[in-house]
Amino acid sequence: MAMGLRPYTERTGNGLGLPAFDANQGEVLMHIMPAVGIVFDNRPPEFPGTLYISSRQVVWLSDVDMAKGYAVDFLSMSLHAVSTDPEAYSSPCLYVQIDTGDDEESHNSESECHGEESENLDLAAVKEMRLVPSNPNELETLFEIFCQCAELNPEPTGDDEEEHNWYFSADQLEAMPGLSVSGDDEEQFTATPLNSIGHMNGDHDQLAHTVLQLQINDQRFEDAEEMEPESNGKHS
Repeated sequence: MAMGLRPYTERTGNGLGLPAFDANQGEVLMHIMPAVGIVFDNRPPEFPGTLYISSRQVVWLSDVDMAKGYAVDFLSMSLHAVSTDPEAYSSPCLYVQIDTGDDEESHNSESECHGEESENLDLAAVKEMRLVPSNPNELETLFEIFCQCAELNPEPTGDDEEEHNWYFSADQLEAMPGLSVSGDDEEQFTATPLNSIGHMNGDHDQLAHTVLQLQINDQRFEDAEEMEPESNGKHS
């Protein structure tokens, strides 16, 4: 997944157009907020634009330049907060820190204070973004939506990246005591997790040993049941 801010120019529909979200992958539009300015690092604001918030990303599209737009995934946002301190920024805004995946100093540091156009801006190096609604009363709503979407995009962990082997071929199943497949059953066994046996991570020999041990234990229980009447008879 690409980290950080990126240009976004794809629009669908008539008029100003809408972002083309990936509905096939479950991405849904959560909120639209018109008349929002956007500020990168310490550069001049860009305005007016419309903010589109989906379940995966935030997209800002310019209302005056159809070829201008920006997007950032929620997974690339390390922090968001409401800012109303005029010493931090002149207008109330939603302050967002962006994870660029690069710990080095931003390449925009030399040009960010000179009022250069965004065409000269290295978007991938932007680490701070401010969203400035024309109506400051909308900030609380904007903040709550960001919180909801952040919960839908938890940070991946190392455990999520490990794939466990829960599937076995017909040959492997036939090699296990008490298990066999034939005909159409092969597809059923190879496509269904064997949760009832236990969690496996490719150790098929261990699984076979476990099944065999269960069979031995079952036999011991049967022998014990057969011996009970005899024992009871001796004490009577």
